[in-house]
Amino acid sequence: MNFLLIPDKFKGSLTANEVINAVSKGIKKVDGTSTIYSILASDGGDGFLDAISNSISTHEVEIETLDPMGRLIAATYLLNENNDTAYIELAKASGLELLKEEERNVMQMSTYGTGLQIKDAVSRGIKTIYVGLGGSATNDGGIGIANALGYVFTNKAEEELKPIGANLGAISKIKKRKFLKTFASVKFYAVNDVDNPLFGTKGAAYVYGKQKGANEEELQILENGLIHLNQLVGEQLRKNFAFIPGAGAAGGTAYGLKTFLDAEYLSGVNFLLQLAEVPKIIETKNIDYIITGEGKIDSQTIHGKLVNGVVNMAKRFNIPVVAICGKLDVNEKELQKLGVETVLQTYNPEKGVQYSMDNAASVIVELIAGHFKESR
Repeated sequence: MNFLLIPDKFKGSLTANEVINAVSKGIKKVDGTSTIYSILASDGGDGFLDAISNSISTHEVEIETLDPMGRLIAATYLLNENNDTAYIELAKASGLELLKEEERNVMQMSTYGTGLQIKDAVSRGIKTIYVGLGGSATNDGGIGIANALGYVFTNKAEEELKPIGANLGAISKIKKRKFLKTFASVKFYAVNDVDNPLFGTKGAAYVYGKQKGANEEELQILENGLIHLNQLVGEQLRKNFAFIPGAGAAGGTAYGLKTFLDAEYLSGVNFLLQLAEVPKIIETKNIDYIITGEGKIDSQTIHGKLVNGVVNMAKRFNIPVVAICGKLDVNEKELQKLGVETVLQTYNPEKGVQYSMDNAASVIVELIAGHFKESR
């Protein structure tokens, strides 16, 4: 049999490569003659740059920028100077991964550091920029990036505001500096796979705010701030992108990229799978099964993420998909909506979460071997 493996990492437990190795061992335990192909992919979030560098020729650029709290850090992005293109992963400068748990305070976080990366790329003559969204520590509606590139946000007293979530509701005027014209000829793409709007019960604040450190009162402040931002954008810039699917990605960064930089939205999974020539692999290698997975399959998986994108592509070729995860947290109806043949879960309630994380690789080997042994 021919297998194609396209898993995400199991956050805090296994890298995507380690998942691939474990799944491969499980398959080989059942059938040593199987042919296994693998792809490192991403939904535009964590791992975006790894997926890019594994698919095309680029070189890494490291610059000094700011983390979500405004601290100096070094962060990387990728350049392909042959076609004047840059690839920037939001999480590298604005990610939750850069913070200790006790530092998570989404009210005070900003995407400004990612804006500095974009600014640096443009200064090198880059004409096309793909921004991989996901893993953000922010809920600033993208005003941090906009501020780094020349937009100024002021309050009623004409004082310039720091571009953070807590200040969204205080913005009175949106101004542009002259050097913004530098970015007019640059084509921007916001790469992600969530379909959340900017605000509302499925919006940026209410769906993702808690994991970024917001309490109930702060969630309401952020929600009101995003509503206010969109109202001002409508009045002053004559734009309204709040309810385009995906606008709420990365704390509203997708909305900000479209509003302030005229970015086009791209499906992260489709973009990266096409870049890795996955359709060609499926067609020419006679793939029998695709195996995907991630650390947790939950309701957010249905609204995007790598697993959902892989399943949707597999449907085009009528290839069954097996998903493996650390924790399965969806009901039967949602699972049917996902469209996989089966989901294998490494978590064992009798042994606990930590055991499942520490032993994820060996558990995956046995789960995969067991499943394909039964299905033979």
